[in-house]
Formats: sequence, structure tokens, C-alpha cells
Amino acid sequence: MLDAAHALMDQGVFRYRRPPRPSKERVLEKHRKRMEYEEEAYSELWRTLPAGIEPPSAPPTPDPDEDFDPDAKLPEENLLYFLEKRSPSLKPWQRETLRIVRNLAQYFYPQRQLKVMNEGCATFVHYTIMNALYDRGMIDEGSLLEFMHSHTSVVFQPGFDDKRFYGINPYALGYAMMDDIKRICERPTSEDRCWFPELAGSGDAMAALRYAWANYRDESFIEQYLSPKLMRDFRLFSLFDKADDGVYRVSAIHNDRGYREVRRALARQYDTSGDPNIQVAGADLKGGRTLVLEHRMNRGVPLHNVTKELVLAHVEFLWGHDVRLEEVAA
Repeated sequence: MLDAAHALMDQGVFRYRRPPRPSKERVLEKHRKRMEYEEEAYSELWRTLPAGIEPPSAPPTPDPDEDFDPDAKLPEENLLYFLEKRSPSLKPWQRETLRIVRNLAQYFYPQRQLKVMNEGCATFVHYTIMNALYDRGMIDEGSLLEFMHSHTSVVFQPGFDDKRFYGINPYALGYAMMDDIKRICERPTSEDRCWFPELAGSGDAMAALRYAWANYRDESFIEQYLSPKLMRDFRLFSLFDKADDGVYRVSAIHNDRGYREVRRALARQYDTSGDPNIQVAGADLKGGRTLVLEHRMNRGVPLHNVTKELVLAHVEFLWGHDVRLEEVAA
């Protein structure tokens, strides 16, 4: 049950609307009705069953919201929410498990949008504090060297051909961008003055950083603050990748136009809207009970077939009936 719920965690969040929050009175009323039903359904006869035979589980308490026209509330972006509320086969404890998992997914969803910001801020502030303590004579060289050993390991960025490479290290990118903002504020070049006229030479790096920490997430932070110098330091360039093309094409290099395209392309990678857009498109609750899912492809790229089949098996387990997934152009 948990494997199935965790497999759908990324599609178990509300991205475009607020999660529904029932009132405390409604929750207590549903609990009261559930207890009343269990008391009414209890029978001493079940105690006479031979060992190993379990009495049938009580059906979930009727919910006034269950009497609805399914087409009126579709498509539904939150798969776990739909399965929790509408699956015809789940027991009460299974619905509660889905509710817990989707609430955890909703809690962590914003944090996925701030990984570079969070890790970069923590690493930069740690580095700043340790150096300030050393400059004031409050720690010795041994403590500083011990910290630097840890710090350089944290911000290490393996090359693309390194067996340790798993993409861009958020600690490395976040720290480098924040240290670069400090450089632009205190020691700007002519290039910096052209790209960041309000930031270059301002002299107050911490004010600029506090403003960025308070007002940006990963996507917008990279879009706003990634500098040409940092793109050259990280040796970044852009590849144009489309499913129908047989080859890659280098679409942006280190020139004025290329810098803007690289920055825009990198920012898009940190946009959580890039997750597979899978929604419930139809549910035949009164007939064959087939669940219809719809994947709106990004740039014509379909889902990975093997992974898709594995995840669909989990959906079928939770739904209890056939599930059909359709790939459509966004």
C-alpha cells in the first residue's frame, strides 16, 4: 500500500488550487457517524466463525460529497486525492494511508522549489560566519582548515564525464550564485554593470542577498541572478532536445544571446511544472469502472514506457479496476 502511495507522491499534490481543508466540526461529525455505523453493524454472530475466517470489513461511512457527477470535477490533477476519495475498492485504513502520504507530499512540494536557495543560503552563511570568526581571532587555523575541508566537499561539482556526476550540485550552484552576488555588489566588472545595473557596485551584499532569499524561489532566482561569469565558470551551454529529432543541437553558447538562453533553460529545469502532467480525465463509476488518465506531453516527449507500466500497476492496485493512460500533446 505504501509502495503504491509513494510511487504517486509527485502526482499527489495540488499545484493550481488550494488543498481542501474540512472544518473541525465536519471532521468530528464524520467520526461520529462512523462510530454509530460500526456500533449498528456489529453482530455477536461473527464471534462464532471458525479460526482464520475474518468477518467482512465495514464499508466506509457515506459522505455527502460522494454523491456527485464525476465529470463535473474532472480533470483532477491530484491523483492521490482522487483515489482516496473515489476509489471503489479501498478500505477505510487504506484511504487514511493515502491521505497521510498526500499531505506529506503537499508539505514537501514547496521545498522542492527551494533546494538551490536553501542549500546555497545555508552554505554561504556558514562560510561567512566561519571566516568572520577566524578574522576576529575567535577560532584558530585548525578549526578553519577543518571547516574548509568539509566546505569544499559540499560544494564540489563533478564534471559531466565523472562517474559521480548526477546533475548540477544544488550546494555548488546555490553557494556560487550567492558568492557571485557579493562579488557583483563589491567588485563589479563592466559586464556586471551591463547585466545587473541596480546591483553592481551597491556595496551592500547582505541586503541584496536578504532580498533574494525573501522574494525568489529556485526558478526565478536563477532567471534573475545567474551571471555570464558564473556560466563560464560552470562551462554551461544549452542543448536543444526534442523527441522527434535524431540528434542533439547546440542551441546556445557563450555570447550575449546564448547567455540569456542558457539562463532561461537552466531556470526551467528547476520549475516543478516540468514534472509529468498526469491528470484524471474520466472515471466510469457506474459502469465498467475504468479509470482514464491523461498525460499532457511536454515538447512531445512521452513517458518512459517501462517506468510508466510499473507506476500504472500501482494505480490499478489503488483503483481496483482497469486503468487506461492516454498520451496527448499539451
